Amino acid sequence: MLTELPSGSFIVNRSSRLKPLFTLMLTVLLGVASMWAQDQPQSSSQGNGNPKQDAPADAGGPTDTSSPYAIPRKSAEVPPPPVPRPETPKKIEGMPDYSIKVNVPLVNVDVLVTAKNNGQFIPGLKKDNFRIFEDGTQQQITDFNITKAPITALLLIEFASTNYSFMVQALQASYAFVNTMRKEDWVAIEYYDMQPHVLTDFTQDKAAAFGALNQLRIPGFAETNEFDAVYDALDRLDRIEGKKYVILVTSGVDTFSKNTLDSITKKIKDTKDVTIFAVSIGWYLREMCEVQHCTANSHGIASPHISTIDYLQADNELRNFASMTGGRAYFPRFQAEFNEIFQDVGSDIRNQYSITYHPTNSKLDGSYRKLKVQVVGPDGAPLKVKDQKGKDVKIDVVARDGYTAKHTVD
Repeated sequence: MLTELPSGSFIVNRSSRLKPLFTLMLTVLLGVASMWAQDQPQSSSQGNGNPKQDAPADAGGPTDTSSPYAIPRKSAEVPPPPVPRPETPKKIEGMPDYSIKVNVPLVNVDVLVTAKNNGQFIPGLKKDNFRIFEDGTQQQITDFNITKAPITALLLIEFASTNYSFMVQALQASYAFVNTMRKEDWVAIEYYDMQPHVLTDFTQDKAAAFGALNQLRIPGFAETNEFDAVYDALDRLDRIEGKKYVILVTSGVDTFSKNTLDSITKKIKDTKDVTIFAVSIGWYLREMCEVQHCTANSHGIASPHISTIDYLQADNELRNFASMTGGRAYFPRFQAEFNEIFQDVGSDIRNQYSITYHPTNSKLDGSYRKLKVQVVGPDGAPLKVKDQKGKDVKIDVVARDGYTAKHTVD
């Protein structure tokens, strides 16, 4: 029913029972409109006027982001499924942890290259100038350098009640060696007769070294147990890291040692990083006695049990001790030679080529491996050296004879 208002307008008078139905229909229409709006694609531009960025082309799928997944291109590899992480084994109560340590053999060889006529060190050689063989098989050199380290040496002196001339020469040689010390060098001094005696531990004080030698005035026993003394010296040096030297001033005669030649030879072969330089004493008296056909005892040479053959054997032993360790043996006839000898020894020690390699035979089975070092020119032929006058000079190559392949104890 329409009711006319004073202004000419009309108002609809609905029945009160139609109002709930009208409200329900309006609610349904608003819900449908909202669902239809959500299904429509979003506009390419947002309300702020900035264009929406497309999905990366590398994904290979549609450029819109209406889906949370992108289909990879056919050419792209599908990534493998993730590998499950292995479970950490559970620790058993009471079982200790173990680790495995693998020792990779490494051999270091010091090589001395000098002119044969004057013993002068030959500088300027390179890694390619050296060939090293172990039991006849050539090895690959992995490291090469020239050693310039200070000297760490043990001076071992024979000082026994044998002969005055021997004692004097032993002291002269020892003073000559100490006189070549430099301020960065370390020297310990021992002497032996029946047994070894320490005069001074390692010191850099030259005055202290001279003071130790000044204690050698009155000998004790007539025995010269050289093998025992060398064995003891190698044991002492084994506790010191790095390269070490034994300067052995001796007649070379052993009279009463518990150690035999075989045992001391084995000890030398088993010792690492020790080089022996041997200086023989008593040569002048020995030669004079040979010329005059005197008996071994008439000039008080050592003891009545010592003969010329014993001295010849002693000389060969000194050569072997030096050769096995890469050192040298000297047999001076006169006192004036001592200074020159120890100048050579100092030059040899301070100027050496150091070669390092991993042996092809990696077994640490305790066997003794023979070594041989060659020095060659750029063409692979033996190295040719000329002096300042252009004359060819022969060279000496000095290196240890071999080593014992054994496990080292950390």
